[in-house]
Amino acid sequence: MDAFALVPPEWTKSAVHAVDFCCPNCKTEPVKAKKVWLNRRSPVSIGIRRKYQEFYLCECDTAWWGWSDDRPPSKDDK
Repeated sequence: MDAFALVPPEWTKSAVHAVDFCCPNCKTEPVKAKKVWLNRRSPVSIGIRRKYQEFYLCECDTAWWGWSDDRPPSKDDK
């Protein structure tokens, strides 16, 4: 599974937007996702910044996505 593949994987078609940047079904964090895909072909520009859709397939088999700028900082960034 290539997170940077140009063609979206089939499982992304059923993904729902998760406002809290975690699985909307079980609230699991994205670092525990089984699969990840980044939609780098359709960025949204805000001034000079870009944001991307990040798709996740959770351990509970729920597909969800969130905006890259909504992702909380990692524990290493604090």
